[in-house]
Amino acid sequence: MTTSSASLRVNATEITLVRGDITRQEVDAIVNAANSGLMGGGGVDGAIHRAGGPAILEECKGIREQQGKCPSGEAVITGGGKLKARFVVHAVGPIWRGGSGNEDETLASAYRRSLTIASESGAKTLAFPSISTGAYGFPVDRAAKIAVDTAHRFCLESTSLSEIRFVLFDEHTYNCFKSALERVRNPA
Repeated sequence: MTTSSASLRVNATEITLVRGDITRQEVDAIVNAANSGLMGGGGVDGAIHRAGGPAILEECKGIREQQGKCPSGEAVITGGGKLKARFVVHAVGPIWRGGSGNEDETLASAYRRSLTIASESGAKTLAFPSISTGAYGFPVDRAAKIAVDTAHRFCLESTSLSEIRFVLFDEHTYNCFKSALERVRNPA
């Protein structure tokens, strides 16, 4: 079940926060917090592969054959398989190493590449999970600020998306994203 919540309009785009299950979102594209191997895994990645069925994995295998692994900070796109979304953007976020390994910029890059790829594919609505904050250990409050700031900057430069939705699984993550959205709405 998805419960709606906070939002902010930036030019033509609504940035929205919801608590819910990303695999059930009725949007043009969802973002998968993928690993560099693109072969599925745990958390969001595993849930998307299970819900979308084998077609997503087959497309990921084709991408791997063409370009090899997807590096951190990059993203690739496949069809949505059995999902309601037409596309899945597989974004590879950084593993948290204490902040000394350029993790902030790598995470921002994963969000930027996802936004760009979705837009170039004709998507008008895009749903993100909180990338890198699960098994990769990125601090949620820090990641939320990067995610919301990156989405906000994208909306200032592009009017291609009508909605950027952050679909957050738990209350703590939702609250961190809500605080980040409030900081954008009311800068100090």
